[in-house]
Amino acid sequence: MTEKLLPAGVPEEEAGGGWHVDARCTNCDVARQLAPEVIRERNGRAEVFRQPENEAQNRQLYAAAFACHTRSIRHPARRLTPDLDPFPLALDDTVQLCGHNSRHTAGANSYLLRRPAGHLMMIDTPRWSSGLADRYEALGPVTDVLLTHRDHAAHGRRYADRFGARLWIHEGDLEAAPDADRIMRGTDPVEIGEGVTAYPLPGHTRGSVLYLADTRYCFSGDSFYWSRTTGDLEVAASVTWYSIVELAASLARTTPRLRFEWVLPGHGDRKQLPAGEMTRRLGQLTARTRELRPQPVDFTALRW
Repeated sequence: MTEKLLPAGVPEEEAGGGWHVDARCTNCDVARQLAPEVIRERNGRAEVFRQPENEAQNRQLYAAAFACHTRSIRHPARRLTPDLDPFPLALDDTVQLCGHNSRHTAGANSYLLRRPAGHLMMIDTPRWSSGLADRYEALGPVTDVLLTHRDHAAHGRRYADRFGARLWIHEGDLEAAPDADRIMRGTDPVEIGEGVTAYPLPGHTRGSVLYLADTRYCFSGDSFYWSRTTGDLEVAASVTWYSIVELAASLARTTPRLRFEWVLPGHGDRKQLPAGEMTRRLGQLTARTRELRPQPVDFTALRW
């Protein structure tokens, strides 16, 4: 596929000649996760810094465009038709990235987890669409929709009803999903299904939960994530809505019980490492978080 050649010195965005990110971008980082070879951060938003040079980079841009919650990644001559949609996108043979992030969850990532019996669980939710529900359900029956916290509860009831699934949330964030089918309480682990355990982790919000599957996958919500800036696990201290002190206590209580290879957050990047290395880094994160103190909420302070 050949890109249009533009006059020297004319930016492609201004000339309408190539992929670009429009002014609606909220700098949520999703595009940079999916298209790191062609999208970077500049002046507080994502930017296409290089037009695709090969098919792999084209695929990255289409993935970013379909995932973008503001539909800010655009090309003047290319429509986002269903045949170009890569989602759900397999991360491995067990976990799929849903894509189609929602404005109502601040662009958070959501996932599908395949269970050995063949059914699926959805962790947090993409934007609602009956067509998307069909796409996800084509992979197998979805039995549970697991919400990590209140910020990601949008569309949970609609997806659960569409799938005939159970909707889960912690009592601390019950206001966000008062019609949930399963309500977790307290701070003790809760078995969701074979191989899947919920660990209440108050801190980011009062009712934050992470889900551990098969001692391999950690769906961490917004409790912690992989930072490309530091090359390590981090907490989003500047957007901790409830209590950074409580988050530190939650990590100290829970970390010794956790063993996983994949960290799969709502916001921030994903990462796979050997389980022992993840354990070491999580222990160090727990110690660092203990030293943090409350600060005003500031989205611009995040460095993904």
